[in-house]
Order: sequence, then C-alpha cells, then structure tokens
Amino acid sequence: MEPVIVIHGGAWAIPDHLAECSKTGVKNAAKCGYSVLVNGGNSMQAVESAVRILEDDRSFDAGHGAVLNANGDVELDALIMDGKNLAAGTVSCIKNISNPVTYARLVLEKTSHSMLTGKGADAYAEKLNIARVSRDELVTEYAIQEWEQYHKYKQSVTNLFNTEKAHDTVGAVAIDSEGNVSCATSTGGITNKMVGRVGDSPILGCGGYADNHTGAVSTTGHGESIMKVTLARLVLFYMEQGDTPKAAADQALEYMLHRVHGRGGLVAVSKNGQWAARFTTKRMAWASIQNGILTYGLNPEEKFQECLDNFSCR
Repeated sequence: MEPVIVIHGGAWAIPDHLAECSKTGVKNAAKCGYSVLVNGGNSMQAVESAVRILEDDRSFDAGHGAVLNANGDVELDALIMDGKNLAAGTVSCIKNISNPVTYARLVLEKTSHSMLTGKGADAYAEKLNIARVSRDELVTEYAIQEWEQYHKYKQSVTNLFNTEKAHDTVGAVAIDSEGNVSCATSTGGITNKMVGRVGDSPILGCGGYADNHTGAVSTTGHGESIMKVTLARLVLFYMEQGDTPKAAADQALEYMLHRVHGRGGLVAVSKNGQWAARFTTKRMAWASIQNGILTYGLNPEEKFQECLDNFSCR
C-alpha cells in the first residue's frame, strides 16, 4: 500500500493576513506526517506528528493558537483513533497543555477509557507528568483582540457559532504501508464559547473516525451542526455504499448544510488510498502527500502540486 496523508487547518473565512501562513502550516504538517510514513512509521504516529506541528503553529486554533472562552481562559479538545482496532483516545476542556493530541493518545494507550474531560483530565495529566504551559504561552495577541471585541460589542456567541468567521480546528488522516488508517483532530474551540462547552472535535463519529474496513475522516466547522449529523461517520457510511471520498464528503456536507444549516469541511482517505479535502466555507487550508507529490489549496477548487525530494518536519 502506498502511504497517504491529508491535513486540514480549519474550515472558516480565513482572512488574507493568515492565508499564506495557513498554507505553509498545513504543508509543513503534511511533510512531517509523510516522513513518518515513508520511514516505516504507522498511521497513528503520522497523524499525531502532523497535528502536533499544527498545534505548535500559532496560525491555527489548536494548542499554541487557541482562542479564549467566555471567561478569557483556554479549554482544549482533541481526538485520535486507530482504524485497525477502533481504539480511540479523546480529551476535552483541558488546560495548559500545548499538545492535546499527544495527551489523547496517552488516554488511548494508558487507560481503559476513551475520553477524559475537565478537572479529571487535568489531574491525570499531572499524574503522567505531562509538561504544563501557561495560558499566555498558548494565546496569541490576535485571539485576545478578538475576545475583547466580542465583549466590547456584546456579540452573541450563538450567532457566531454558525458563521464562517470563527477559527476552527486542525486535523489529519493517513493510511500507512500496511493499510492501517488513523485520524486525529484538535481544537481550541470558538472564541467566547461558554465555559465547559465541548464541540464535535473530541467526539467519535463527529470530529473524526477511523476504520480499516472503510477509511478515516477528520472534520472541521460548526461543531453543533457536525454533532447533529455525526459528520465523520456519515462520510464513511456513504463510502461504505460505494462512493469515493470526494463524493461522500460532498454528499455529507450538503446534507449538513440543508438539514441543520451548518457549514464545515473535512479530509478523508479510503482503505484503498483515495483521498479528498472538501469544504462549504469560504476557505479551508489543506494539504496531502501521495507518491511523493504534495497537493494543497485554500480556496474552493484551488489545487497546487509540488514534487518533493525530501520530507522534513519543518
């Protein structure tokens, strides 16, 4: 099996000042994840490595680029899933951890549970001696200004949730040389969200799903809408009926738009190595690598390709 990795950096109305750095970020993440695959690593290692790159990139709403909740604090969510045995680890409402995706993998590997949340998750992170960072290290000046603007004008977070203006989520899917698929998704949520709000990103079947029998999906967009239609699992359902990843993605996103008026995007890879990156928002930064060819885009129907000679993590 030829390895494949596909990355997204969030489906939203990415402003021009973040356009180039968003494309650069997803390209770097794809290169890092693909380097894992071509050097004998498995798909779980690849998606974790790729998402870590995005969590460390302040252009994205995950880890070091996280936005602020209604209290001006950071609450992070993440998911990782192994399609070989359906093992999954997810975390929600965690604080002061720069790479939630790695913590999610530790939940998968070291506990008998699939999800840890809130204070219990933070306490277990302390037990594992996971490095903690300050809120200020995770938050950008842009995120602070955005939060202050919402409070100044008393914008309704309910209205904000279903627009294309909010930052949202990073993720990755991959298939390795053994034919095993995995997915990972990570987010800081949406600016000014209620304390304790959890969106789709850490919810199995919503923010992501991976099954060797079909493929893997990582989603992005309006979390409440994604949860209502279980978007990741819906894409795989259509793929199980014989649709290509592109056709399945378009059908699922169209259903979400018409059924619950929600917009979003996703990346998907099939058990045969076919892949797709699709969205119904104004922009979504995405990148993929297959057969040493890097493909990436930002705007609808935009697609660029580059031949790569090497694959670095930066």
